[in-house]
Amino acid sequence: TRVTALGELTTSIAHEINQPLAAIISNADACLGWMGREPPNLSAARSSVEWIIEDAVRASEVIRRVRALAKKGEIEMVPLDINEVAKDVIALVTRELASHRVTLRTELTAALPTILGDRIQLQQVIINLVMNGIEAMDAVTDRTRELLIQSSKDDLGYVQLAVSDCGVGVAEDDVDRVLDPFFTTKASGLGMGLSICRSIVEAHGGRLSIVPKDGP
Repeated sequence: TRVTALGELTTSIAHEINQPLAAIISNADACLGWMGREPPNLSAARSSVEWIIEDAVRASEVIRRVRALAKKGEIEMVPLDINEVAKDVIALVTRELASHRVTLRTELTAALPTILGDRIQLQQVIINLVMNGIEAMDAVTDRTRELLIQSSKDDLGYVQLAVSDCGVGVAEDDVDRVLDPFFTTKASGLGMGLSICRSIVEAHGGRLSIVPKDGP
């Protein structure tokens, strides 16, 4: 599923890397222009170089995230901020959202308790939920396609992450089966995505649940 997720995100990843690369080229060009003046404008040239460094770091961060997602490593349970994990995912799916004309809204509660988890596995879960949400809204033409990612703390102090779409919803008969292995409503689906998500979440001592909304 990690490989499948990366395949689905190819456009987003290419875009996320191409943007900083294009900025690097234009800033390098500007830097040469400032240096070629008489006298050279060193202050402006220095700013251009600083922007080049920032963009290069941004591109290498995307590559780091992609490599980590593709690598089959040991489970690494470390203290994590769920908001940072969600932001990592958002950086990878930005282009996918744009190409499907989906508006992303986030409501990430600040200063949530740190959780113990494997960053890559949790990213995999959120990517799967986001991609499912995007697909669920493909047929929507009469309203805004909005995807909402929320983080919060429940009454017992547990950290919650919710991904909501305003798509067609899950049929009542399918709600109990939608997390089962090999169950799918997609023509080309394997029915393993949500099942693996559930396994990952439960291995983290958590719970994956589906909640129908009032309205779309």
